[in-house]
Amino acid sequence: QVQLVESGGGSVQVGGSLRLSCAVSGLAFRRATMAWFRQVPEKEREFVAAIRGTDDKIEYLDSVKGRFTVSRDYDKNTVFLQMNRLNEEDTGVYYCAGEVFRTLDLRAARYDYWGQGTQVTVST
Repeated sequence: QVQLVESGGGSVQVGGSLRLSCAVSGLAFRRATMAWFRQVPEKEREFVAAIRGTDDKIEYLDSVKGRFTVSRDYDKNTVFLQMNRLNEEDTGVYYCAGEVFRTLDLRAARYDYWGQGTQVTVST
């Protein structure tokens, strides 16, 4: 059974930082592309960042480039999202997703495995 368990969300002021973690079990982690998406009410789930297995190729949403960093620990089967210089537009529920791809897919519909989500709230 595949499980993705996120942690690290919370409330922070504009300009602050948070680090999200996603612990993965039951998935071929070394071969999996791991991604972060976020969602706000009445909007579609939005791609934020992804890191491919084996070669660690990375993609980011343009608006988070230079502020967010995605990484993974193969020994701990965990993927991270370090978020710096947060702004109010970063508010949302952040989801970890995983799938065994050969490509680095940015579409939420392509991922079968999801975490429960963790709330990130950025305020002034």
